Amino acid sequence: MRAVIDTNIIISAVLRPGSSPDQVVQAGVRRHFQAITSPPLLAELKKVLSRPRVTRRLITPPEEVDRFIKDMESAVTMVDPAESLSVIADPPDNRVLEAVVAGEADYIISGDRDLLDLGKYEGIEIVTPAMFLAILATS
Repeated sequence: MRAVIDTNIIISAVLRPGSSPDQVVQAGVRRHFQAITSPPLLAELKKVLSRPRVTRRLITPPEEVDRFIKDMESAVTMVDPAESLSVIADPPDNRVLEAVVAGEADYIISGDRDLLDLGKYEGIEIVTPAMFLAILATS
């Protein structure tokens, strides 16, 4: 099973250890499914994690966040999207769709309302972390 984890889920995982987003990320790091990302998604993650309003909310030290990112980077499959998409008005959401297409993923795991409202993209299901954990439990 292949899935792209949206940046908002990874940020939620960092901010709320033990939460559904954290469980999804940990399952990806442990390779219970093949997590896929792209350079633009990693760049967005690093940019968001460096924002003061995010760093103020971190309950773990910055070096642990850095280790978390390194663990995640070593566990994911990196894809380089060949095409630019403009399906959703918010450009970062389109970067998620580009990674999904390039990585031939089965799922997008997101908390983003625009992506979730889309429901599916080219047959690829867009699900919440809780939904994905349920899918993972039955596979």
